[in-house]
Amino acid sequence: MSVCMLLSCADDDTFSTSPQRLLTFSADTVKMDTVFSRVPTSTRTFWIYNRSGSGIRCSQVRLKKGNQTGFRVNVDGTYLGETTGFQTRNVEIRNKDSVRVFVELTAPANGKETPQLHEDELVFTLESGAEQRVNLMAYTWDAQLLKNVVVSKDTLIGGDKPTVIYGGMKVDSAVTLRIAAGTTLYFHGDAALDVYGTLVTEGTASRNVVLRGDRTDRMFDYLPYDMVSGQWKGIRFHASSFYNVIDFTDIHGTYTAIDCDSTDASRQKLTLSNSIVHNCQGGGVVLRNAKADISNCQISNVLTACLAVTGGDVFVSHCTLAQFYPFDSNRYAALHFEDSKAYPLRRFLCVNSLVTGYADNVVFAVQEDTTATFNYQFVSSILRTPTPKDTSRFRQVVFEDMKQLRDAKADGETVTGDKHFRLADLSKQRYDFRLDSISTAIDKAAPEYALPRDRDGAEREGLPDIGCYEYRKNEAKHRR
Repeated sequence: MSVCMLLSCADDDTFSTSPQRLLTFSADTVKMDTVFSRVPTSTRTFWIYNRSGSGIRCSQVRLKKGNQTGFRVNVDGTYLGETTGFQTRNVEIRNKDSVRVFVELTAPANGKETPQLHEDELVFTLESGAEQRVNLMAYTWDAQLLKNVVVSKDTLIGGDKPTVIYGGMKVDSAVTLRIAAGTTLYFHGDAALDVYGTLVTEGTASRNVVLRGDRTDRMFDYLPYDMVSGQWKGIRFHASSFYNVIDFTDIHGTYTAIDCDSTDASRQKLTLSNSIVHNCQGGGVVLRNAKADISNCQISNVLTACLAVTGGDVFVSHCTLAQFYPFDSNRYAALHFEDSKAYPLRRFLCVNSLVTGYADNVVFAVQEDTTATFNYQFVSSILRTPTPKDTSRFRQVVFEDMKQLRDAKADGETVTGDKHFRLADLSKQRYDFRLDSISTAIDKAAPEYALPRDRDGAEREGLPDIGCYEYRKNEAKHRR
């Protein structure tokens, strides 16, 4: 008996030279968004698919402009670098198989004041002679790169050219750093602004100062890294730092945005006005035994507390504290204030403000010594918290008492929480904390309760007695 065996090659093992058989790409253009010149980007990837019905061999894969543009490419594990002439050869992609390509960029300086289009092409030459191309593109922006900056004399930072900070920036004691209107500082992930002297940001209504992380790419298609918390470390005012002024400034994407060390609560530590603190992986504004005024500000979406006050002397006026942090369901309160034995609360006053969030209670008060006077008051504000039994420290206050609203079956008819605002989209992390036209906070501020102190911490004249404490004069007014 004889046995005849017939052997044949599978289609997946044959390689076609037909010009009709082509590769398919997951993207015909790799976009890097806007990147800083001389700063390495994160890695982009795309896939090459062979759906032609036969194997395809690339006789050459190359960067069209070679080493002129700063793009770095790895094709199926082979780096297209100088040693290979910025190309690779004989890349085989079997039928129904795929290859992954990785792309990075460190663009050279372009010498221009504005972002410039920066392009190259990845050229695939098939064994058939056909060419297929993938465009590589970015807008590159020349930036001033600073590393481990120490400000040792009075300094003004400004200009339209972006400044990227690596390792951090330190302001020495007895020194003032001023940041001019329209300036944006980009902080790398390990960078913080440590202030031992004085920080003054001089933003205006039309030209804010912006302090943010340096990543300009995207985590997902719908989510830029600029909208992700924890991108840089934030600002820390150390114990020796006083008379800091932050005005018309946008601080976002930090771990803790503003952290004030324990200090002399009789001297003005911080005046924060007309500013936004948003999207923090730690705290928003943290004050320990500090004298501070916060007016006309939005402090929103942080993991711990939007505003955390432990002891000291703090005024909050015409502010929105909104706790809708999207990245962790264990988000804490919008407002936490505390009278501790180590740091007694000299006074805490909140007027004409909206304090709200997702939880039924976003206002927390802690008192270690219950025999002492807990020196706080809320005036003409909306608070998302259960109605307290003792309302003597609350004047003209509306409580978003969710239990009462649910018991009254009125929750669906009442404007509370995120309904106050124009946009709060948890799924896409899009927020607009301007008041919606239906918000009950509109036109509810009491004009007679203005910010009680000027920028330097001196008490203003003619203030009403709101029953919280007696106003006093600051006899040692600091002048710059």
